[in-house]
Amino acid sequence: MCGRFTLTSNPAELQGQFGFLSEFTESEFFDHGPRYNIAPTQDVLTVTNNGQRRGEVMRWGLVPSWAKDLKAGARMINAVGETVSTKPAFRTAFQKRRCLVLANGFYEWKKDGKRRLPTYIYPKNGEPLAFAGLWDTWKSPEGLVIRSCTIITTSANSFIDPLHTRMPVILSDETQALWLDPLTEDTTNLKPLLISAPEEFLTSHPVSETVNSVYNQGPELILPLTLGDQYPCLNDRLFP
Repeated sequence: MCGRFTLTSNPAELQGQFGFLSEFTESEFFDHGPRYNIAPTQDVLTVTNNGQRRGEVMRWGLVPSWAKDLKAGARMINAVGETVSTKPAFRTAFQKRRCLVLANGFYEWKKDGKRRLPTYIYPKNGEPLAFAGLWDTWKSPEGLVIRSCTIITTSANSFIDPLHTRMPVILSDETQALWLDPLTEDTTNLKPLLISAPEEFLTSHPVSETVNSVYNQGPELILPLTLGDQYPCLNDRLFP
């Protein structure tokens, strides 16, 4: 799954890589600087395409338009790629409302008794990531309009599998255009995109358990710990 991630690149870098409208740099989303512990129901940065790529802030945890209240979003932070075309909450969005969810890396945890030991996972090339996402618009009885999104997951590759059996779908530069194409509604063309990233694409290292609390922020959350301090039982190849 994907339950916590980071977004630390500056607006100019993100716009240069993903090509969304430059006016978005004025958004208050960037006022607080890099984010090292993004959690469900918080705001995330997405890219949509209605003929032109736009950066949009959305609430993480998809709230379908037909949901009774916002609580539905807390249960829909991820969508299973293998069933996304058939689940009522996701199937229309899969056809018509796809987005990129931007990140620099994500966290996974390994249980050690009662402890949850976190690992930070990120691309070897250091560039920002684009998770495959879906979005929807929900309107409350009082007229409040919320745009929300979910991150699609797939089976973990052999690199991630020692930590978790699922991982977010990471779209390559080549597949992002098809994913965002507003004219593509034939899901048979989209399903092949929902695969795990090549294992050689990613690297990782164990980090402090302070990241376990959503209230903690700061660059120290992604600093590496030594393998022996926290992960004596894991396969060494996870931490090159």
